[in-house]
This record gives sequence, C-alpha cells and structure tokens, in this order.
Amino acid sequence: MKKLIYIVVVILILGAIGFKLMDNKEQMAANAAVAEIKSDAIPVGVTEAKTARLDKSFTAQGNFAPIQSLTLLSETTGQIQRVLKRKGDKVRAGELLIQVESNTMAADLATAQTNAEKAKRDLERFENLAAGDAITQRQLEDARLAAKSTQAQLVAARQRMNKTRITAPISGEINAMHIEVGSYLNMGTKLYDIVNVDKLKLEVKVNESEVLLINKGQKVTIKADAGAGQQYEGTVTAIGAQADPTLKFDVEIEVKNNANNNLRAGMYGTAYFEVADQRDALLLPREAIVGSIQNPSVYVVNNGVANQRKVKVGVVTQDKVEILDGVKPGEQIVQSGQINLREGIKVSVLK
Repeated sequence: MKKLIYIVVVILILGAIGFKLMDNKEQMAANAAVAEIKSDAIPVGVTEAKTARLDKSFTAQGNFAPIQSLTLLSETTGQIQRVLKRKGDKVRAGELLIQVESNTMAADLATAQTNAEKAKRDLERFENLAAGDAITQRQLEDARLAAKSTQAQLVAARQRMNKTRITAPISGEINAMHIEVGSYLNMGTKLYDIVNVDKLKLEVKVNESEVLLINKGQKVTIKADAGAGQQYEGTVTAIGAQADPTLKFDVEIEVKNNANNNLRAGMYGTAYFEVADQRDALLLPREAIVGSIQNPSVYVVNNGVANQRKVKVGVVTQDKVEILDGVKPGEQIVQSGQINLREGIKVSVLK
C-alpha cells in the first residue's frame, strides 16, 4: 500500500513539473511574439536628403605632427655619470642632458695638446735653422707636416672630449628616455626622443576640386577635437603636386601652439578653409548621422524597413552635414530613434 502511495506521489510531482515547463514555454513564446510585434513597428522620425545652396568653404580632417622631432643617438663611448633631463622635461637647444665619464678623453686631450705644442716649437726651431741653411728643405717639410698632424689630433681630441657632454640639438620636450645613470654608451646608442610642439603641422587630404581653392600662405582656422574645441590659426605651407591613389592631395598647415602647449602630436584636428562662393550640396541634419564624423553612416527607410548605409561626408556646419556619397536626393533618412534600430528592422514613420 505504501509503495502504491509513493508511486502516485511521484506521478503527481512529475505531472506538476511537466505542467510548469509547458506553462513557461507558452509564456516565453508569448513574450517572443510581443517582442516581434514591437520590432515590427519601431517608431522613428525621418528627414529627406535635400539639395541646397552651400558656400564653397570646406573642412578637412587630419592629425597633428611635430615640425621638429628626432631621436638623439650617442656619438661617444663610456659610462654615464649624470642624467640631467628625464622624460617629460622641457629642454632648450644646447642645454646639457647627459654627462659621460671623461677621464680617458681628458688624458687623450692632454697628450694631444702636449704633442701639438712640441711640434709647434720644433717647427719654429726648424724654420730658424732653415734660414741659416743648417737643415735640408725635406727636414723643414717634415716638421711642418708633424705640426699639422698633431694640430689635427688636438682638434679631434677636443671634439671627443666635448662629446662626453651630450646637449640637446633642438628645443622641445623629452618624449622618451632610453638610458639611465650607469649605462654604458657605444656609438649610436639611443638616448632620447625629443619632440618640439611649439609649432605643429596639421596634415590633411583634400579632393581635386578643393585643392584648386587653396593657396600657399593662406590662413586657415584650425579646431582641435580635444581640448573643448579650442581654435587656432594655421598657415598653409605645402600643397601636394600629385594625388595619392585615392585621388586626394596632401596639404600641410603650420599651427602655432598656445602658451601651455595644449596641442599634442597625434591629436585629431579639423581645418576650415573659407571660400567666398556658393555651390549646390546634398545636406542632412547632423543628428541623422550614426557614429562619428570620421566613420559615418545613416539609416535609410525603404518600404517600411530601415537599412544602415555608409556615407561619405564633406563640409560639416553647426547643424548640417554635406553628403558626398551614399545617399540620393529624396531618400528618407532616420533623424530620430536610431538607438533602437538594427539592419533590416521594420519601422513606422512618425507624422
């Protein structure tokens, strides 16, 4: 009897579990159906790509690079005794950076100086003897050669001695440091990377129609993407004579940094070329752009379906973006509600 009761209880428990699983399955199916219904009609606001008049002024993006930068290499051998400048320090051209052990160089210099002085005295004595025909002309020439040779050796010894005091070849900031006190230097050992950011160059690329509107020496407004969008004045210093494989021309703009050197090499910047003329352009509101201006795309609505499409942008104003490629006039573009979208999802257009 007890065994029968146990069997009945087990059957009831298994039945309850099965019922619960079926109920959960139905609930999940219902939730999926609701989600599907919701995804069928995500509400979005749309705008239309329209052609309008826009001045021929244009923008170009690029990266700031230092006008002066170098890797300082050792021109001497020996052990480092002192390091006076470290990473992040500002330096002036000619300022002492490193002192290398100089005892050997000092001894060589003293020897070279002694030899040069002796050769000079010997030459003076030989010249006096030659005046009285006491020596041959060959002996006098040998004395002159010895004086020149020892003088050259003295100059070389002084240069080797001077090179134990390693100085900054340019003004700037130490960006990297490759040595320490006690390091032994060989010829060509890497010491410092020095970058001068008092002035930088913004390197941008422009198309064939834009390059014809640029002149060397032209003033350009520069805006750094970092640093709260601070503006700088730049001057066009070089214009590419030949296009690259993408039919873009290199333009180099020199920019003077501010007193705090807020601009840094490698930062992203935008150059604004002002042109007093107008042209037709295909425009969209800025809020229609998905992603950044550097990697832009939009959602195009066609037959109630949103498709993401890459676009190429030109001039960027305060509230408009010029579309160079990727969108045709009259197409419906999502202006609001993009956050809920994905490729191929159905949408309903808000009126």
